[in-house]
Amino acid sequence: MELTLWEFIWSLILGIAFGIALQKAQLTKYSKIVNVFRFKDLSVLKFMLTTLITAMPLIFILKGMGALSLSNVNPTYFLGNFVGGAIFGVGMAAAGFCPGTVAGGIGQGSLDYLIPGGLGFLTGAYIFGQTYTSVFTKLSSIGNIGSITIPEWLDVNQWLFIFFFVQMTLVLFYFLEKKGIK
Repeated sequence: MELTLWEFIWSLILGIAFGIALQKAQLTKYSKIVNVFRFKDLSVLKFMLTTLITAMPLIFILKGMGALSLSNVNPTYFLGNFVGGAIFGVGMAAAGFCPGTVAGGIGQGSLDYLIPGGLGFLTGAYIFGQTYTSVFTKLSSIGNIGSITIPEWLDVNQWLFIFFFVQMTLVLFYFLEKKGIK
């Protein structure tokens, strides 16, 4: 898939805006990431869920208007997604960074993000590249359900799925506020 110049520029603008939002919300701070795993500060979770419940309806509205196609949905490989998610989660918990916060931290001039984060990026990319052919073909063959969305996989109406996802997220936010969890 090749990007047109306009798609590249638009993606770059959205990426920069997302980075600014991460930095302004102070989600590039090490303590914010680490405290998610300690269940002391769930600001990152709230930020990401807010992003999802905002973007999900907008994406499907744009799809319904014909302004957006979801034909480029990445295939789902249950085993591969589980293994990849576990490696990503362990690395994120150990380092206290995710790729977005590393880029945001580097952008704000923090060397402690550049050295371990940058080395983590390069090490992960090198290992991924070296093992892709041998590991990916095996992992992708187990639990491969193809390029479908969650509503398609569950065989439910997409708007019903979005409605329940938004409602469950709002209930979670309410519960966290009631318990006084940041």
